Amino acid sequence: MLRPAPKFLVWLSALLAMVAIVMLVMGYRAEVGPLVIGSLASFALFCMRYALLKSYAFTVWVFAFVAASMFYPQAFMTWAGYDPKNLIVPLIQIIMFGMGTTLSLADFGRVLILPWPVLVGWVLQFSVMPTVGFTLAKLFRFEPEVAAGVVLIGSVPGGVASNVITYLARGNVALSVTMTACSTLAAPLMTPLMMQLLAAQYVKISFLKMMMDICNMTIVPIVAGLVAHYILYGRRPVCRRADVLGSMTFAAALLAILVGLWGGAYLGPVRSGLVVGMVMLAIVALAKLVVDILLHRPGNWMDKALPVVSMAGICLIIAIITARSAADLVRVGPLLIVAAMCQNGLGYTLGYWGARLLRLAERDCRTVAIEVGMQNGGMASALAMDTLHSARAALAPAIFGPWMNISGSILASWWRRKPVKETRTIADFGLRIAD
Repeated sequence: MLRPAPKFLVWLSALLAMVAIVMLVMGYRAEVGPLVIGSLASFALFCMRYALLKSYAFTVWVFAFVAASMFYPQAFMTWAGYDPKNLIVPLIQIIMFGMGTTLSLADFGRVLILPWPVLVGWVLQFSVMPTVGFTLAKLFRFEPEVAAGVVLIGSVPGGVASNVITYLARGNVALSVTMTACSTLAAPLMTPLMMQLLAAQYVKISFLKMMMDICNMTIVPIVAGLVAHYILYGRRPVCRRADVLGSMTFAAALLAILVGLWGGAYLGPVRSGLVVGMVMLAIVALAKLVVDILLHRPGNWMDKALPVVSMAGICLIIAIITARSAADLVRVGPLLIVAAMCQNGLGYTLGYWGARLLRLAERDCRTVAIEVGMQNGGMASALAMDTLHSARAALAPAIFGPWMNISGSILASWWRRKPVKETRTIADFGLRIAD
């Protein structure tokens, strides 16, 4: 239950915004940075505590970080000689580990129970969005690296936020979770394939390298997250024994050290994914040992912590990318925003009507539309920076991510006011069987 949002935050946000506007009119452009950042941060804090605006808090935080990186780009360029760009892949790995903790083998088993809706969504996911991205890149005549980024955001799998939006839209959450999991597992093959077919004319694409990078970035951490899921939520008594949790903590930490120090020769392409996965497993096991066993305070603490970590990670990634492409963003930003809105909107529209054409139930059509329209912007950003080595290619994912959260929340609110008649669909039956 949310506590009432402190009203002074929204008044502070409005006051800082008005002062910033006055200073801009007076010509003090260089001095308004702290006011703009403070206004956005205050409003984001207010949204986090206000039920009607909570779904927009992440987007406002993104704007706050973007403002900070635009006004003070050097703050995100180097930290005591360390390039924060190197944090992008580990942050994505932590986020994907968090996704893994929300999954179980039952989520993948539902494919056998409801294969048709999953297949429809999967085909639309990897056909509609890459094609729309390619078409928009041609239509807007973006420069090669920016165009590659537009294709890239269309070629990655669905994002984790789609599961929440599906719930708010009265869609089929079980189908949404299964579709996200399946499209993510298919990403090491499908994303490089789509990029090779549609974006090779813009930038050099190494199919094998991109495939291994996606495995390292997503598959390995997700598998570690699946293990963590059973540590956190397993009903067997062994999952609640202090000696077992202690042993898991020690073993995972030791394995992370061994892989980090000596795994390069044998596990090079996926070494960092294994290290992050093992470190996160050790943290989860240790946290459960301390919180559940020693402090006797069991609960959904991990469910509360991981969304905050994911939100902070994505905000930092976008700020790092923006700082490196501030001039490009000013130059092509408006066109990229329009392209992102078109790509996202066409994903919803073609996903929904494609599902309707193939005779899926209304709840499933809504789910497919959301899954197709909402992409894994974090993965696309990391691939642009780490695999394509292009901050310009990362601009489209950085813009698409915040916008899809705004549009998804609006779409969910509209669909929520249009409830569908509850019926026993195949997907509902699958959820009960899996549970």
